[in-house]
Amino acid sequence: MRRVVVTGIGVVTPLGNSLDELAEGLLTGRSGAGPITLFEPAQLPTRIAAQVETIGLPDHPDRKQSFALAASEQAMAGQTLDPAQGGLSLGIGLDLFSMPDLVDYLRHHGLPPGADPQTFLQTPSELCIQAICRRFGLSYPPQTHISACAASTDAIGSAFRTIRRGQRQWMLAGGSDSMINPMGVAGFCKIRATTTRNHAPAQASRPFDRGRDGFLLGEGAAVLLLEERHAALARGAVCYGEVLGYGNSFDAHGISEPHPQGLGAVLAMQRALSDAGVDPERIVYVNAHGTSTPKNDPIETLALRTVFGSHADRLWVSSTKSMLGHLISASGAVEVAATLACARRGQVHPTLNLEQPDPACDLDYVAEGPRPLPAGSLMLKNSFAFGGQNACLVLGQG
Repeated sequence: MRRVVVTGIGVVTPLGNSLDELAEGLLTGRSGAGPITLFEPAQLPTRIAAQVETIGLPDHPDRKQSFALAASEQAMAGQTLDPAQGGLSLGIGLDLFSMPDLVDYLRHHGLPPGADPQTFLQTPSELCIQAICRRFGLSYPPQTHISACAASTDAIGSAFRTIRRGQRQWMLAGGSDSMINPMGVAGFCKIRATTTRNHAPAQASRPFDRGRDGFLLGEGAAVLLLEERHAALARGAVCYGEVLGYGNSFDAHGISEPHPQGLGAVLAMQRALSDAGVDPERIVYVNAHGTSTPKNDPIETLALRTVFGSHADRLWVSSTKSMLGHLISASGAVEVAATLACARRGQVHPTLNLEQPDPACDLDYVAEGPRPLPAGSLMLKNSFAFGGQNACLVLGQG
């Protein structure tokens, strides 16, 4: 069976727009949170977020397209690859506009002067996919994933399977999102998903802590270059890690809350481990979904105990969202990049702000600081989305 390695990584994050900046920020326990400055949030319960510094990024009115292009350029920098053997798999954020509102606007105002009529037939997500494919000459049909907070993990898993089946030699895979806008923040406030700890942004995201009150909204992108291992070795490519297995599932339970026994999460983890041919006891580290919401964190803990049994007490578990916030569709890919970047330095990053552990969250969440990761360790990445969409990846060190 073909093996799939990661030979390039590009990131745009609230901690910096390079892999080194991301790893350094995570390993030193730095938060990317701060007051929202992209719009005036004074009337909203949540007025903080983890924003990206856009200096040096492509100038584009749609932030997620700018982020995706920048991350793709980083991942492909210095690579010599045949476009005819490549492809794209991308998890992308919601396009927050209402078609009835658009129709009403056009009825009263007509088409804006100088506007291209075709722009109304294309969403920003479509334009993002098209822009990346054009930039790198990719004519293979792109794969687009819209499974909410699991989208970019699904995108990596789908690309992994495509290469493993021999359909492509290499693929760009990841995700991009930015929902730090009036409609995005207001929507999450409406369902009471986000933190309201506005007085202390850096302490607002606190996964597995008794005082958590919701997730910190973030934005950003990560794009990984996945490549068939023999081809990568033949061209002397740098290997950041290996994708060993992928599993996904659906809760079929609720829209904004996980299954009370975490059955969908359990199934996705079990499928990823089975796909990798890995016994649960071989996993050393889990990069958790870890949202800092009252319901997600204990359910994820329960699901981990169900899958790993007594080995759960020996797992190291940490949440990247404690520092970056929740990047929604981009979260999985950014957290895969974070996991591999820290592992390449021989470390696991901590969970920030875990000061009073919730009794229902009783695993080792690496709260004290970064921890040395033994060479050859296997890792699991969890993504559990709104609506019950779940995706997990088993990863190996480079």
